[in-house]
Amino acid sequence: MIKTPLLDTLTREADQDEVQQLVVGAVVQHDGKVLLLQRPADDFMGGIWELPSGKVDPGEAIDQALIREVKEETSLEVTAITNYLGKFDYQSGSGKKSRQFNFTVEVGHTEPVELTEHDAYTWTSLAEEPPVTDAVKKILARYRQT
Repeated sequence: MIKTPLLDTLTREADQDEVQQLVVGAVVQHDGKVLLLQRPADDFMGGIWELPSGKVDPGEAIDQALIREVKEETSLEVTAITNYLGKFDYQSGSGKKSRQFNFTVEVGHTEPVELTEHDAYTWTSLAEEPPVTDAVKKILARYRQT
C-alpha cells in the first residue's frame, strides 16, 4: 500500500537516529472531520486525544502495522493508505525513544467505531482547534494542506 522506497527510507532514518520503537498513526477522515481517540485516564499520557496509533511489531512492515492498529483500536477496515504526513519523536512510557509515522487512510466504513483500548472517540472538525498534543496538531495541519 505504501511504496517500498519510502518504507525503507523511514526505517533506515529511524535506525540511524537510534529510535528504539516505531509507531504508526492514522488520520481517518469522514465528512470533513477526523477520528480522534481518548486514552484511558490511568494509561501513559492518560486522557489525551490522539490519532488511532500503535507500535510496529518486530519484523512487521510499517503499512501492515498501520492497517492492523486501525482495525484493533477502532474495528475500521483500512482500504487505502493515501499520504505520508510526517513523523514526530517522543519518549514512551517505558522510556524508549519512539518515532510515530503518520499517514492518511481511507476506510471501508466509518461506523460503528468499536473501541478496545480507548475510553472515547470523536469525529472532530478541523475548522476548530483539535484537543491534541502539539505534535499531532502539526500532523493535522499538514493533512489540511493536502
